[in-house]
Amino acid sequence: MNMTEDKQNRRSILDLTYLDAAELNRYVTETGRILNRRINRFTSKQQRHLTRIIKRARNMLLMK
Repeated sequence: MNMTEDKQNRRSILDLTYLDAAELNRYVTETGRILNRRINRFTSKQQRHLTRIIKRARNMLLMK
């Protein structure tokens, strides 16, 4: 993966919603913990968005 593809993938995280539970599983461990910024390589804004939509999906029982 080159740098342009990596940047495009990071930008697309802001387009995800809580309904994309299958996609969100990439950012959660087997035990259900959300991966941190250093592992995801997201900005603060992206990580906050990711955390918010994962928690919302959990509350709606769309993911564990």
